[in-house]
Amino acid sequence: MAEENDAVFKNFRALVESADHKFARVRDFPSYGRAQGQHYFQKVFKAYMRLWKHQQEHRTELVKSGLNRWEIGEIASRIGQLYFGQYMRTSEARFLVEAYVFYEAILKRRYFEGCKVKDLGVRFKELRFYARFLLVSLILNRTQMVKIVLEKLRALVDDCKANFQGTNFKEWKLIVQEIVRFMNVDTTFTITSARPFRYCAMLDCHPNSVAYMARFHAKKVLKFRDAILMSYHRNEVKFAELTLDAYRMLQCLEWEPSGSFYQNHPAEPKENGVAVDYSGASGVIDMNLAADMTDPTLPPNPRKAILYRPSVTHLIAVMATIIEELPPESVMLVYLSASGSSNLYPGDIIPFTRRPIFLIIDSDNSHAFKVLHGAERGEKAALLLSPVRPMFKDPSSADIAQNGSQFTFFLTAPLQAFCQMVGFSLSDSDMEVLNSAENVLSTAFSKWEVILCKSPGLDLVWAQVLSDPFLRRLIVRFVFCRAVLSAFCPPEGSDQCLPLCLPQLPNSLSPKSDVVQSSVSQLADHLKVADCFHFENTKIGP
Repeated sequence: MAEENDAVFKNFRALVESADHKFARVRDFPSYGRAQGQHYFQKVFKAYMRLWKHQQEHRTELVKSGLNRWEIGEIASRIGQLYFGQYMRTSEARFLVEAYVFYEAILKRRYFEGCKVKDLGVRFKELRFYARFLLVSLILNRTQMVKIVLEKLRALVDDCKANFQGTNFKEWKLIVQEIVRFMNVDTTFTITSARPFRYCAMLDCHPNSVAYMARFHAKKVLKFRDAILMSYHRNEVKFAELTLDAYRMLQCLEWEPSGSFYQNHPAEPKENGVAVDYSGASGVIDMNLAADMTDPTLPPNPRKAILYRPSVTHLIAVMATIIEELPPESVMLVYLSASGSSNLYPGDIIPFTRRPIFLIIDSDNSHAFKVLHGAERGEKAALLLSPVRPMFKDPSSADIAQNGSQFTFFLTAPLQAFCQMVGFSLSDSDMEVLNSAENVLSTAFSKWEVILCKSPGLDLVWAQVLSDPFLRRLIVRFVFCRAVLSAFCPPEGSDQCLPLCLPQLPNSLSPKSDVVQSSVSQLADHLKVADCFHFENTKIGP
């Protein structure tokens, strides 16, 4: 029997070594490009699944031979890390959910907790697990789980400081501070009733405009396939390398799955009201959960490459790779949130305008990118350019390092951005007020979508992307942002506080048009902040 256990344990160690070797080859692989290293990822997934199955089937023998619970946790953590890496490369929700399933199982089964290990290396593995689980939970909007994991990470950092006094844990203290700061700013945590950033078919597909969208036809129709999201601001709110602005835009460009995906499940599993003890030998992780938590009927999310403070050469390399692999009749979205002092110039982007580009520049130097219009090399670019400076009733809200960018907030959460601008406290409002305000916006956006569909002078640049729900929603929200700021800013400073779009959108959706201005006025009246605005000849209709 002892020899059989030894053979099982040796086989286990060989599988661990093989899987770790393959993992090292893909760990630092670029997170962009469609075909990069896919063969290697399939091999490493297969290696870890073989290892996971082996430890499940021979758990008793392995434990007798000296297998530690934290070693099982490390394997599951690696699998979760692989799934998350695949999500970052493909934007497929199922990979994100698979990562969550493995991470949640590690937490529930307490693979790292309670083992009283004095090995610093093991403690670092546990710290990294909590940090990765926080990031996955954050992107999934699992707010309750984020709070739970944060407290466990905070407690672990304090414990490590007490038990390993010769080691500096400053980096981990900063990670705790980052996620706390992120949670204090992100409205998901402060406004539990807020609508999701992701595209929700139930909330964002307006019934009155569906028929017009179905009949809409342009000479050329482009599919939104890929996006590059990057941020350069100093000291901005972030967690790991995901800034608040990039996080908001990331979610804005994804479908919100239905079903149980966003329900807050209790952190501790219970059966018949009694907490389940997972400290025993069971290593079963329900891998069918991912199928129950995703909606297979939804279209795929566009791929997104998220870059944190990239060098210009790195950015150009990423853009070149994505443009080269972009399928025919497709458009790439490029989002840049940066101060005017970043090392990126409009001329750097011109070579990539041989393919269709939807460009969003959120910067105090955004208007410099107007030179791209007319200088394209093959395809006219769609440009959404932020105001040179933000406008708020309370000037302290203008701190990008504390609150994120106003323009990005309008494009990703228009009602919340509106309330932030006028100093209206959403957290103190009741559900009825918020729902009514959202209904005002939904009605307005539905009308504006119909106007876009029926406009004979709609530029082909906008017409060819109008059928895409993500890009259409960005266009309509831009119209709202521009109208709100136009009525809020003093006339003498409007040239700096208004966003721009190139080519121009129809005059029927200009800030001064009755159909646009009346909707903004109606929203302001509903929230009792009309004194913050100056409207001209406004007719408020039903």
